[in-house]
Amino acid sequence: MKDHKKTPWFSKFAKTTSSYAGRPVSFGAALLIIIIWACSGPLFRYSDTWQLVINTSTTIITFLMVFLIQNSQNRDSQAIQIKLDELIRVQSKANNALLDLEDHTEEELDQVRAEFVNLAEKGRKRKGIAAR
Repeated sequence: MKDHKKTPWFSKFAKTTSSYAGRPVSFGAALLIIIIWACSGPLFRYSDTWQLVINTSTTIITFLMVFLIQNSQNRDSQAIQIKLDELIRVQSKANNALLDLEDHTEEELDQVRAEFVNLAEKGRKRKGIAAR
């Protein structure tokens, strides 16, 4: 069922970057950069420019990574939601009204949650299990 449409460049870039950023070698590289920067402090007499370099660099990288990681998270969440919806759909006894819960308001979610809490309590009573 793989659609061979061209993947948008940002999605492809975000996925690849997030994948590399989460690897141990990336952490090691970032740690090495910090160590080199810290060791270079005496050379630059711990100047304001020396401090500004690391502050600006880390701020820019963090700012950009937030968007890349959020894009990857959104894509992953959508895929998981579709898979869960399919599992609910194929179960004959499942409540298909739950298929689009992610689109409901907080109040509606609280109401559904309360209904499931009540069902759980009734189930525990029938089985003679004490509530938490």
